[in-house]
Amino acid sequence: MTRLSVLVRSALSAAAALACATLMAPAPAAAQAPSKITIVVFGFPSLGAFMPPVIKAKHLDAAHGLDIEFVERPPDAYTTQFNSGEFKVGGSAAVLTVGLADARGVKVKYLFNLFDFWGTIVTSRPEIKSVKDLEGKELAAAASTTNYIMSQFFAKQQGVDMSKVKVVNTATPGLVGYAIADRADAIQLWEPAYTLLKAKKPNIRMLDTNMSKTWKSFAGGERIPYLGIAAHADWIEANQALIPKLYATYKEAGEYIVKHPEESAALIAPKSTPADLEALVSLIKSNERLGMSVVGANEVRKQIEAVYKAGIDVGYFKTQPSGDTIYDKPLK
Repeated sequence: MTRLSVLVRSALSAAAALACATLMAPAPAAAQAPSKITIVVFGFPSLGAFMPPVIKAKHLDAAHGLDIEFVERPPDAYTTQFNSGEFKVGGSAAVLTVGLADARGVKVKYLFNLFDFWGTIVTSRPEIKSVKDLEGKELAAAASTTNYIMSQFFAKQQGVDMSKVKVVNTATPGLVGYAIADRADAIQLWEPAYTLLKAKKPNIRMLDTNMSKTWKSFAGGERIPYLGIAAHADWIEANQALIPKLYATYKEAGEYIVKHPEESAALIAPKSTPADLEALVSLIKSNERLGMSVVGANEVRKQIEAVYKAGIDVGYFKTQPSGDTIYDKPLK
């Protein structure tokens, strides 16, 4: 065999070996599809609807391997459909709502907090100067929300007999309309509805609920965990790996909103007037009434338990909800 023949045969053998190795090599892994999560929330204006537009517009869920679908419901429907398990994850989960679900035998857990509590009662009527003056008057409120239940607690602490107040129940978006049209003696609402209302009706007055002093005396501190993300225990058990990703998504959304208030306000309230957007930007920048604070439920366990005690005080439930309603696994 000539030297040339040997070289040709060697080259052919090497090529064949390379082809065989290529065929046997595993195919490159396909990109993993994001995990789908459906979250039910209140409609705008509400705190539950505050972060979702930013999360979707900036693709923060996708950045953490999630594909979140946000479904809006009014408060009554939200409570019914979340507690029934039709929706396994709730993004307008108030602490008291979680406690009430537990009292009714529904196994749910508060995963992490998004906003601390702030609520108020406003009026345009000159004869109403204090919360006590609401007795014998008409109060418009989203009565199924726990913001309203907490307002009952603070009113009771000031000696108001709430049985003497006629409560007109309406969905959260309707509260601003009630106030603008002056259809009730007073209106109970919270952020961002209060800021949007104040921009449209600057002369409306806020009644002093003595909230800070009352809570410090009742709970020994000032922080009131209020609204966050909750989920059914069976969903949690099946999706443990997704919970830190969900927390990271909301955490990043909160940070983005703080760093980019103008852009975020436009995403949160795209149909608002320039004056509304300016007011919303101020609300974000101060954060005093907004109370945005993304923190794990277990980190504020004592404060959550104090909120449960307030629920007992106003008869929202009879006994202290289980400590199992407070998620205690690591979120980072």
